[in-house]
Amino acid sequence: MTTALDGRVYIVTGGSRGFGLAIAKDLVEHGGRVGLISRNTAGLDQAVAEIGTDHAFGVSGDVGHIDSIRSAFEAIKNHYGRLDGLVNNAGMAWPNPVENLVEQEVLAQVNTNFLGTVFCCQAAIPLLRGGDNPRIVNISSASAWHYDEISHLSIYAATKAAVERFTRDLRLEVQQDNIGVTCIRPGGAITDFAAQWNADGFKAALDAWHDYGTYMDMGMDVGHVGESVRYAVSQPPGVAVDLLEIRPNMRMPKVKFD
Repeated sequence: MTTALDGRVYIVTGGSRGFGLAIAKDLVEHGGRVGLISRNTAGLDQAVAEIGTDHAFGVSGDVGHIDSIRSAFEAIKNHYGRLDGLVNNAGMAWPNPVENLVEQEVLAQVNTNFLGTVFCCQAAIPLLRGGDNPRIVNISSASAWHYDEISHLSIYAATKAAVERFTRDLRLEVQQDNIGVTCIRPGGAITDFAAQWNADGFKAALDAWHDYGTYMDMGMDVGHVGESVRYAVSQPPGVAVDLLEIRPNMRMPKVKFD
């Protein structure tokens, strides 16, 4: 284990699985400690057990509700006695053509992906202010700019584009507090992100995706996203990675869902 992040504490939202769990594991492997936040209590407990209770602490919370987040952030800082950074990773998508969008699914994506990022930044800033090289990393998505992932993700992509624009203003506002801000835009990697999607909706989105070409990019896994976050938070004081896009780069035929 290297010690580049020795003793530092980072909150990772959506930390029970997928990118969030990979990010948390990478930070811990390089000397950090993590506070994981998720609505999935069982998944949270499993993630903490995988990482180890000496290095991980889980708190159930909903990023779409500011009071829940403030309470969770305070609990994590009190547990470790410090806070050095926040990784806004929590996100969700519900693929659907624009004409068929369901109100509750639209609101859930906006509340989690965009408002959740805003609320978490609000809660984190006073806890990070005055710290030694504090960091905020907001996770966007290549879907905000590219058609590499499946179709019918208009709301998900729009919320991630909103995260990127919000991050630009955040970066300027917290410079006076010496808080470094980074936006990371990952491409697709194999996770269980789509595990709860409706099968018919998933198939329709994949079928429509083939209209944009025969091939897709592959070759990236969740560990690459973890490495990217570590790179961002490891920069010296006064230096910040502004925007980092990491995408798979191996051409393969697009998958089909029969």
